[in-house]
Parts: sequence; structure tokens; C-alpha cells
Amino acid sequence: MDSLKALVAEKRKAIDNDSARPAKYMRRGELERIKEEQEAKVREEKQLAQAAKKREEAEKAPKKPSVLSPPRDTESPSIESAFNISNEETIRRLRAKGQPIRLFGESDKDRRLRLRALELIEERSSEHQGGHNDFKKALEDVESVEKELQSKNGKGKKKEGESVNVGALDLNLVKTDPDKLYPLIYYALKKVLKEWEEAMDERPDHVKRTNQGKLAAATQVQSAEYLKPLFKNLRSRTLPPDMLARIAEIVHYMQKREYQKANDAYLRLSIGNAPWPIGVTMVGIHERSAREKISRDQVAHVLNDEVSRKYIQSLKRLLTFSQTKYPPEDISQLMG
Repeated sequence: MDSLKALVAEKRKAIDNDSARPAKYMRRGELERIKEEQEAKVREEKQLAQAAKKREEAEKAPKKPSVLSPPRDTESPSIESAFNISNEETIRRLRAKGQPIRLFGESDKDRRLRLRALELIEERSSEHQGGHNDFKKALEDVESVEKELQSKNGKGKKKEGESVNVGALDLNLVKTDPDKLYPLIYYALKKVLKEWEEAMDERPDHVKRTNQGKLAAATQVQSAEYLKPLFKNLRSRTLPPDMLARIAEIVHYMQKREYQKANDAYLRLSIGNAPWPIGVTMVGIHERSAREKISRDQVAHVLNDEVSRKYIQSLKRLLTFSQTKYPPEDISQLMG
């Protein structure tokens, strides 16, 4: 019995010694954790050493600025410290700008710097454009004109040039003589724009003074401002051929009160109908015929630049007004 107890005690002692020894094998997660801790420790030591070195250099540097070099502004904070915002705020601002909340391989610091760069670009562009929102400016102009008219007892009206009635536009000119389309489109759009302005002026005073009435007038003023680059291109005859053809279709069907077809032409102009390259499109050194159709005469212009987007959007507003003033005889030609 004593020998059995002694054997059990000896086995327990051997087990305790084995458990006290370090494990022969370690999991991969443990190794990675140890490696990360060591790397973090090395980085922290480097940062401390760099900070200590900078402190020593700052203490040894002379306090008085050099005569040859201009004094530096040492109190201005760095970009990163001045733009130290939370991740939630960064995500909110990026989403408000329609930007991706994170790019591939982008850290939180890089994301904040990208947001800062976008905001600086917007600030510079707004300063270049006068720092005004277009719609707000149009609304202020409407209110100022309304006050001026009220001071004159509502009898004052702006002096405008007479519009030229050039008749219906012929779509065959797109192929036969595109140059003749420019004045036809110009005067047709000017005529609709003037009618829209007159419709705004002919409204009763109690309608003009309402919030909805002011917004409608501001929309008309804003659209007239946005259409100025288009009128300039029409006068100088510098529109791309495919864009000229689409605008000619819009004007032609608008004059014929076929607003459904005019809206289809507007969609082809703004959104486009280019096929999406799904799957393998280039399997050799030669392009296939289906691939050629992707980039030929099927390009949308609304996203090319901000100026094009604005006057194409204003074209749709003219189309909507024309449908209201001159409704079609066939109800199926109404836009949705």
C-alpha cells in the first residue's frame, strides 16, 4: 500500500513538472500576438527616441530668428492636428459629399486627409465662383426684384428683347445641314424661356409672395442662368455633333407637343444608352464589333462636367414648363 502511494505521488510530481515547463508548440495566433506586441514596442521606442531628439534640438536651437531667413510661424498647428475629427464624423461628411467612406488599403489618417483635401477644393472653387449657392442667389435676386416692384406699386417690368419665331425644327437637318440647327434651337429655347418668365410675372401678387411662388420664380431665374453656356455654344456653333442631334430632337418633339418622345431624347442625352461591358470583352488583340458600340455615339454628357449637367437639367425644366403651357392633345404623350 505504501509503495502504491509512493508511485502515485511520483506520478503527480512528474505531471506538475511537465505543466510548469513551457509548451513545446504554440498556436499561430499566439505567435502573431507576440510579434505584434514586439513591433508595437519597437515603434514606441523609436517614437520616444525621435521625440527626445526633437526636444534636444529645440533646446539647443537659438531663440532669436536669423537675419537672413524670415521668421516662421511656430504656433500654427499641423494639418493632422487641426483636422482631428472622429471616424463617425469623417464617414458622415464623406457620405454627404457622395464619396466612398474608405478606399482600398486606406487608413483612418489617410481618410481624414482625403476628406480635408476635398473640403479645401470645394472652398477654393466656392471662392472662385463668388462663394454663393446658385439657387440661394437666384432666390435673393427674386426677392430684391419683388421689393423693387413693390416700391414702384407693382408697375415696373423688366425690359426684354423680342423673341424670334422661326417655326418648327426639321430633324432632317441633322444629316443634311447641321449648321442650320444652331439658330433654330437658339431661338426656340429663348422663346420658351421668355414665356416661362412672363408666366412667372403674370401670376397674382398673393401667389408671388408665398414660399412656393418665390421658389418657382427662383427656379426660373436659376435655369436662365444655367442655360447661358448653352446659348453661348449655340451662338459660336461649338456643340459636339451627337449632343446637337439630341438637343434638336428635344426641341423638335417639344414643338410638336410629343413630350414623351422629347423626354426619351432627354434621357439619351443625359443618361445615355451605352451597353455595360459585362464579362470578357477583349480576348485577343483585336476589338470585337460589340465592343466598338460601347464607345461610339452612345456617351452620356450629363456627367462630363458641371456646366453641361446644369444646362441639361435646365432643358428638362423648359420641357416641363412647355408641357404645362401647351398640353398635348393625346394624353399618352405626357411625360411621367
